[in-house]
Amino acid sequence: MSNGSNQDLVVGLDAGGTRTRAVLASAATGRTVGEGAAGPGNALTVPLPRLTDHLAEAIGRSVPERVRGSVVAVVGGFAGSTGTGSADFGDFADREPGRLNALAALTGALRRLGITARTVGVSSDIEAAFAAAPGTPADGLALVAGTGAVATRVAGRRCTATVDGDGWLLGDDGSGFWIGRGAVRAALRMADGRGGPTTLARAVGVALGLPADLLEGAQGAADEAERAGGADGAADGTDRAGGADRAAGAGEAGRTGAAAARWSGPRREAYRMRLLPIVMAQPPITLARLAPLVAEAARAKDPVAEAILREAVDHLTAAVRALGPRPGERIVVTGGLLGPDGPLTAPLTGRLEDLGLTVDRVADGCRGAVALARLGHGSPPRAAGTV
Repeated sequence: MSNGSNQDLVVGLDAGGTRTRAVLASAATGRTVGEGAAGPGNALTVPLPRLTDHLAEAIGRSVPERVRGSVVAVVGGFAGSTGTGSADFGDFADREPGRLNALAALTGALRRLGITARTVGVSSDIEAAFAAAPGTPADGLALVAGTGAVATRVAGRRCTATVDGDGWLLGDDGSGFWIGRGAVRAALRMADGRGGPTTLARAVGVALGLPADLLEGAQGAADEAERAGGADGAADGTDRAGGADRAAGAGEAGRTGAAAARWSGPRREAYRMRLLPIVMAQPPITLARLAPLVAEAARAKDPVAEAILREAVDHLTAAVRALGPRPGERIVVTGGLLGPDGPLTAPLTGRLEDLGLTVDRVADGCRGAVALARLGHGSPPRAAGTV
């Protein structure tokens, strides 16, 4: 970074459920001059000491010690900080637990690093993502679909209405967690006979480290059922075709049929008994890492996987509809499921365009957090593609 000590600098943070990313930029131009990353930054689910550590690590990596005195503004966009800015609730948004945790952790991290910025701000991750769109918009709709899922209406750069974002226990419908959980549910239902055959049974078992002998025949059972015309499972694993056992025995004799026969009743039961403790021993949100298995299976035309993704799109579309979108209105979308190669990008974009919305995709909230930091410092974020 040239002449770093002679220019005002700002820091923008995107603190999500999976990682925290920090960007150091010129306050005058928005040009990126440093980056850093660390662990999860959800302000509600990550304990405060650990959240502080992750913020300090990400910021410390992005801001060399020699220029820390030049940082004039810091803004973080935090998952778990979702209070609305409605005047009807007074200053509730500023007292919302997620925002309070985020501000406490951010203040502590900056103090640890010796950064004494004049402006320190906290936004939700979706507010930061919305501000990352071209022109740093102030009003419109936003949708995040990554580990979690939330849709909001933004006015004056603050969320004024929120749909979902209720976390793994109560919501996040259509999210990476929701899709990953659907994969495990489908696998369990195939194993116990409630659900249709699916290649997800073997894929989930492999991903979670089940012994190879328990998986022997699982793929064959799914393949044989498909050959017999019985692979028409629902997204939740509901059996529409008579179950994996019946379908596996309905095919012609051969190598695939023999493989299917090897996934016997005892082996299925052992599969379930080994799978459940592994899942229960992990934080629930880690099921999001299984979402790519569903996308891969859907690309291979697995009907159960295809149904899971269709239902995910339905949930996300319903969340946007609940905000009362207006034709011609802008919607900013972000998150791993909605990136350039995301499994939901194409179908969801079509649904949103059918609602008359103009869709802008952004990579994450870092550019928006930098833009908000520059605005807080009094520097208009004018340079397109630099913030």
